[in-house]
Amino acid sequence: MDNEKLLELRPARAGDGARLFEITQLSVAGLARGAYSPAQIEGWMGARTAATYEGLIARGGVVVAEREGVVVGFVDAEPGEVTRLFLVPDAAGAGLGARLLDIGIGKARLGHAGPVKVEATVNAEGFYRRHGFRAVAKGYFSHGIGSDPIEIVHMELGAPADPLPPS
Repeated sequence: MDNEKLLELRPARAGDGARLFEITQLSVAGLARGAYSPAQIEGWMGARTAATYEGLIARGGVVVAEREGVVVGFVDAEPGEVTRLFLVPDAAGAGLGARLLDIGIGKARLGHAGPVKVEATVNAEGFYRRHGFRAVAKGYFSHGIGSDPIEIVHMELGAPADPLPPS
């Protein structure tokens, strides 16, 4: 059976928080390991808990990807910014990240006319570049509550082109 047929994208719902917490941990441990120190990886989650993610879910911006009934990735966005995109490591590289990013960009553009921003982890910079984002500065992750500073790349995706005026 084709993996695309086994994948469902849906809004996150109450009770998904524990799995989103776990996906973030698995993603960081598996995909960011070569770009960050062991101390940064260990402290990445800081004081986050499943309840942290339940709060994000309650705001209504989180979309999850389920494969055979198991959540394997998610994206969160607010006007002007894709704030989180995480996948379990075995789901990376198969196009799911791109699908979730498209959803996140769409949500970030709702009610926002300017560029869409993302704070990309160092290991994810290439992924975002392949999807049209450009680096604008280096810095530290502002959405995190971890212990050690996490270096990131501030990136932007230009605003959609203005429609042509009627002729």
